[in-house]
Formats: sequence, structure tokens, C-alpha cells
Amino acid sequence: MAPALEFVEVDPSEPEAVELVAALDADLMARYPGAPIFGIVNAGFRAAGGMFLIGRIDGRGAVCGAIRPLATGDVEVKRMFVRPEFRRRGLALAMLSKLEQAAAERGYRSIRLETGDGQPEAIALYLAAGYRPITCYGEYAGYEGSICFEKILVESRP
Repeated sequence: MAPALEFVEVDPSEPEAVELVAALDADLMARYPGAPIFGIVNAGFRAAGGMFLIGRIDGRGAVCGAIRPLATGDVEVKRMFVRPEFRRRGLALAMLSKLEQAAAERGYRSIRLETGDGQPEAIALYLAAGYRPITCYGEYAGYEGSICFEKILVESRP
């Protein structure tokens, strides 16, 4: 029987979160040498409405992801990452679903995200999960290589 995936909300400045984000940043630097990394500011992240989740298997952080409110009234997925040794087990989709659920519970109508054109596995995940490509927004607008997506979480009712 496969070990259960346990999700926990943590402060992004906690050591386990810092370690996962450092692995994510190393992955991004290898894919996009010299390019900026669009991360999050840990200080005040939770107080500003952000949520950072870690998915653990057998007590070890295997996957992470976050949501943060945008000035537009939407919420944005940030810092999605699965450790290489845990990939191809559906953990990214499980994390994305958990983040979407949290966003909907917090009353957000839509969820956005940005990824890079050098991450075909992420692009495929987002498309398969029902995200649609949109014009890049905010800090990603005009940045070559950025691909932005959106998913409506709550349909308007007449």
C-alpha cells in the first residue's frame, strides 16, 4: 500500500519550506540560467492572506505550493514543486487541487498562475486540470518565456 499524502499549512520561512523552495529555485535556475525567479516574500506572507502548503509522505516534504491574493481580487498559485524522487505519482495534481479547494473556501472566484515555457510538464498539468491560457499579468506582463493561466473556481449563477 502506498504511503498517504498529508497536507500541512506552514509558514514559508520554516526550515522545511525553505528547503523545498531552495530545491525549486535550483531547478528553475538550471532551466532558465540568468532569468529572474518570481517567488514570494516570506515576511508577512500569511498575514497578507497567503497560504503555503507542504505535502508530506512518511513525514518528508515531497511537494509544496502556495496561494497568494492578487490586487485584482483573484488568487495566484505560487511555488509549486515536487521533489524529483516523488515525481510521476500525481502529487502535483493533488497539491493543485488542494490549493484550488482552499482558494474556493476563501471565496475566490478564479485562480491564476504563471509558469515558464521551459516547463512542459507544468503546462500539461495546468491544461489537464482545466486552466486556460491568458495574457500575462502583473510582474509577468511582457516577460518573454512566461505563460499565464487561469481557472474559474466558482461559476457565476444567474
